[in-house]
Amino acid sequence: QVQLVESGGGLVQAGGSLRLSCSASGGTFSNYAMAWFRQAPGKEREFVGSIGGSGDSTLYADFVKTRFTISRDNTKNTGYLQMSTLNPEDTATYYCAARMGTLWHRTMYDYNYWGQGTQVTVSS
Repeated sequence: QVQLVESGGGLVQAGGSLRLSCSASGGTFSNYAMAWFRQAPGKEREFVGSIGGSGDSTLYADFVKTRFTISRDNTKNTGYLQMSTLNPEDTATYYCAARMGTLWHRTMYDYNYWGQGTQVTVSS
């Protein structure tokens, strides 16, 4: 059973950057693919990107383009979402999630373990 805890959210101005962290415990972290999702008020939770257990492969949603980067440090049992060139449309609660196996999954139903979320607010 993996427990996930996000941190690093906050208020940032448009054009700014923010790095979110996802700390994992209770399992062998490198056995799990990790993903980031986000959910804005009144909207469905959407896939942001994912990373394989070794960190060698990543997958991103189209809207990310080159603004966001997902990484992980298995020695620290921590995953990261580096966000840059933020705009108000990026305002949402950001969640990390994990699953055994591959990273090639974009729907929330494919992920078994979830953090509680961290709020990101981008002001214009």
